Amino acid sequence: MRLPVDLRSDTVTQPTSAMRTAMMEAELGDDVFEDDPTIVRLERRGAELVGQEAGLFMASGTMGNQVAIMTHTRRGNEVLVGRPCHIQEHEVGAAAILSGVTLVPLDAPTGLLRPQDVDRAIRTEDVHHPETGLLCLECAHSSGAVQPLDSLRAARDVARERGVPVHLDGARIFNAAHALGVTAAEVAQGADSVMFCLSKGLGAPIGSLICGSRSFIARARRSRKILGGGMRQVGMLGAAGLHALEHHVARLGQDHARADRLATALAEVDSITIRTDRRHINMVWFHHAFDGDPIRLVQAMEDRQVKIFRPLGGEWRLVTHLDIDDEELDFAIVQLREVFGNV
Repeated sequence: MRLPVDLRSDTVTQPTSAMRTAMMEAELGDDVFEDDPTIVRLERRGAELVGQEAGLFMASGTMGNQVAIMTHTRRGNEVLVGRPCHIQEHEVGAAAILSGVTLVPLDAPTGLLRPQDVDRAIRTEDVHHPETGLLCLECAHSSGAVQPLDSLRAARDVARERGVPVHLDGARIFNAAHALGVTAAEVAQGADSVMFCLSKGLGAPIGSLICGSRSFIARARRSRKILGGGMRQVGMLGAAGLHALEHHVARLGQDHARADRLATALAEVDSITIRTDRRHINMVWFHHAFDGDPIRLVQAMEDRQVKIFRPLGGEWRLVTHLDIDDEELDFAIVQLREVFGNV
């Protein structure tokens, strides 16, 4: 058993030995010249999986989302987002800094944007108004919820009918696809661009992709260059991403099953209330009836060889991933029940 057990995020995973071998043996080139063969293969494969024509390797999901915004919009545009969402809450205001756009948040606690709200928020032609330049959707949502496909499509269709492009923040799109029992391409259907992360549930050490039409990706390559994202012999990282897409997508169900088992075990603790409405992927969100300093509980868990993150907005989050097996999960459950059940 590997200790400590780290439940803070699915970004804490270490490359597997097979992934490390793939990285060491990667065929390399200069990606700014578009001749790193491993990156070319990764971008092609990633685009195929989400039903797009082309892809572009990014250092991170935040970079991917921001490159998409830069490429879709003009300065002064408004960008419609759900409130809360990753682009609004966790990307340090980058859209305003980098693209000169304003984020317009629409109520969507679990990422579920109502089409009538989208329609109402899209600006009409008026010299006094900024133009609506983009609608951003997020699935799976960072709250742990996965929206039904018909709801995603309803919001997307309104935007497209009004001539507004759609970007999908699909950081965990493969988790969403597993939860819905569909392909990632079906989740992304109709989006003009899609971002997904290789470094979350898929277990690569770094990297994300944005995917879209060939013309969009050609423009996005220039946006990436502006941000300093033109990398050279980056195929070693690309090899990790390719390995993840080939070997770690199918196993995501194991993470979901372990999250289900974790939620069931914690629900038996009287002071814990599981957010069952957001129990769709590899995340367990819960409330705990404790009015003291939550860092006390974080430290108590760390003393017991389990890493957890402080609560976010009053809610605790635990995340399962490929570095946690059944034995390690059982160990963590015992520690969590003892600590959270005795305060």
